[in-house]
Amino acid sequence: MRYGLIAGNGRFPFHILEGARRKGAEVSVIAFHEETDPDIERVADRVAWVSIGQLGKIIRFFKKEGVEKAIMAGQVKHVQIFSRTMPDMRMLKMLLHLPRRNTDALIGAVANELAAEGIELIDSTCFLEDHLAKPGPLTSREPDGRERGDIDYGLEIAREIARLDLGQTIIIRDLACVAIEAMEGTDAVIRRAGQLMGGGAETFTRGRRVDLAGGRLTVVKVAKPGQDMRFDVPVVGVSTIQTMIEAGATCLCITAGKTLMFDREEMLRLADENKITIVAV
Repeated sequence: MRYGLIAGNGRFPFHILEGARRKGAEVSVIAFHEETDPDIERVADRVAWVSIGQLGKIIRFFKKEGVEKAIMAGQVKHVQIFSRTMPDMRMLKMLLHLPRRNTDALIGAVANELAAEGIELIDSTCFLEDHLAKPGPLTSREPDGRERGDIDYGLEIAREIARLDLGQTIIIRDLACVAIEAMEGTDAVIRRAGQLMGGGAETFTRGRRVDLAGGRLTVVKVAKPGQDMRFDVPVVGVSTIQTMIEAGATCLCITAGKTLMFDREEMLRLADENKITIVAV
């Protein structure tokens, strides 16, 4: 059986192709002009380039390739969908019938369109089980008392915004919420938090003044309650740690069993070298 891959940006699609190759699976790839790394041509046997919004073309390619199961991997920025695309008639008809246009609604509707054509959207981790984070501390340094307090506080907020499908990542400093992810993505929200702190901002939390300048940010990235593993699965990697270093973040908390860790050894080495702690809960 030939699988289909809808490839967004980043390294996620490349890891899928690598995992599929190890299992002897053949994959036909849809790549987006606006998002997908052109290097996908070097590692995939069959690639069709489309613009975001060309849902009809995606379906025709998969049917021509004999694809019955498809995987979504890699981010497609919402700003691309809303302001930089010209949807084809199939996509436009789908969008017009959506009661809302958050991540779950958009990708769920695409999944339904694929299913109507006999193409099942499957778990995006199906070739990547060994990349899922295991519970507990993952680095040589465990969170200290201050970081654990920020994790506990951050999890309350992060799970709520994830439930509302607003984002998966928040940044905490001394029991104050510094930044909340919306459409910009994990690295961008970490960077924004670092810039905010660099400006010497301050806020009030639980009746006391908190100076947000000076580092020690805690990054909390969670799966949604009832996370649909077919899409929008939380992903962290080397770039996450690099951005945390730039922003002055010292702690990363992720969801065990539902967060993909890419280039794990390099990621953990970089974290250890910079005294960053990573824990999966």
